[in-house]
Amino acid sequence: MTERGASFDDIIERERGLRRTLSARRMTMIAIGGAIGTGLFLGSGFAISLLSYVLGALIALLLMGCLAEMTVAHPTSGSFGAYAEYYLGPLAGFLVRYTYWMGIVLAVGTEVTAIALYMQFWFPASPGWPWIVGFSALLVLVNARSVNIFGAIEYWFSAIKVTAIVLFILLGSYILVRAPGAVSGATGAAAVPSAGFHNYTAYGGFLPHGLWGAWTAVIVAIFSYLSIEMIAVAAGEAAQPEIAVTRAFRSTVLRLILFYLLTLALVLAIVPWIFAGVDESPFVKVMRALQVPAAAGIFNFVILVAALSAMNSQLYITTRMMFSLSRAGCAPRRFGLLNRRGVPVQALLLSSLGIALATVLSVVAPKSAFILMVSISSFGAMFTWMMIFVTHYAFRRARQRSGAPLRFRMPGYPATTLLGAALMAAVLLTTAFTTAFRLTLVFGLPFIAALMLFHWLWYRRGVTPIVSSSRTA
Repeated sequence: MTERGASFDDIIERERGLRRTLSARRMTMIAIGGAIGTGLFLGSGFAISLLSYVLGALIALLLMGCLAEMTVAHPTSGSFGAYAEYYLGPLAGFLVRYTYWMGIVLAVGTEVTAIALYMQFWFPASPGWPWIVGFSALLVLVNARSVNIFGAIEYWFSAIKVTAIVLFILLGSYILVRAPGAVSGATGAAAVPSAGFHNYTAYGGFLPHGLWGAWTAVIVAIFSYLSIEMIAVAAGEAAQPEIAVTRAFRSTVLRLILFYLLTLALVLAIVPWIFAGVDESPFVKVMRALQVPAAAGIFNFVILVAALSAMNSQLYITTRMMFSLSRAGCAPRRFGLLNRRGVPVQALLLSSLGIALATVLSVVAPKSAFILMVSISSFGAMFTWMMIFVTHYAFRRARQRSGAPLRFRMPGYPATTLLGAALMAAVLLTTAFTTAFRLTLVFGLPFIAALMLFHWLWYRRGVTPIVSSSRTA
């Protein structure tokens, strides 16, 4: 546990041993790779409401500002878990790390579940579990090699996604501006009206299910932006943390909001929200509607890459969070061990549990597996985001008392920080009133209670943090 009288440098020291080799360019692409996954390409089929994604983008923007300020001051792999430990107390750090770890472990399951759906585009009669096992083994191997290998793979994964999205934006814009009446046809069994801006007001327009429907869809929008915070975790392995983090945060926020909002605006103009679903990505539906030869297959490949990229990133951050838990004395010491390449392999293997769960669900409940995994994993993400805002408030108060300078400043504090915390608390509470996400609190609240009991029992043993930076497997 961390004593409040101690310096934050003590936390940074105990988490040493990871290789600081990630450049600002790779860090930016890693953050994009984590957030542009099934949330945009498949999850948008659940919440194809532009207004919902605008509100989700606002919350993500506020979150990134808070994280940027704290990360530039304290670059470490424990990130927001370490910040909560230092500025709110050991119990808060314990809860934030474990709820986030569990949430992202299950989020990995949503990505591999989506991979099975994407492969059925080409192999409709094949079961999902062989694809899950094969792709999962490949990505676990990538993460077990070194952070450089991970960074290189993630860079090219993200480059493919960004290129495809840019091409989609250009093609969609051309269709709307130059040939709006040229797009009509069918997606599956349903006839689709011609493309055009009139689709924004058709079938209920921006509020197809009213204000309440738009608000509840923010839950999926938040899940779509999940992993945007991973850039703070990757700061612990950045070559020049202050420069890399500042550049990565600024460019990532702008690019993600542009990609999400502009792309979804085009999707809605070409294929109205009523034709979106979870059996197939809305992007593939758009390609079918455009009737471009092989375009649907090409974009399905891009979406597959997006899911693999997000899964790759999520394996990385869960591994580093478990490593931080171990080094803080909050998990068995073996998960804080590093191999000769500076990778916590045992933490990686433990963090692959979501893959096993997804494999089972793909066999038992293949049609409902995705939304089930989203519902359960959303609690960890939303609780962590809310706690990041709370931690930032405590961080700024502590910095003001000490007179310590800030090299990166969150605009509008304290109003922006408190607004972010209030919005996240409201979104989390809303899950109790939505059928699809009722499992979020049903799972989350007992999990928090169990963690508090575990924290009390664990520290009765007198466990102390690992302070040596030379421990290897």
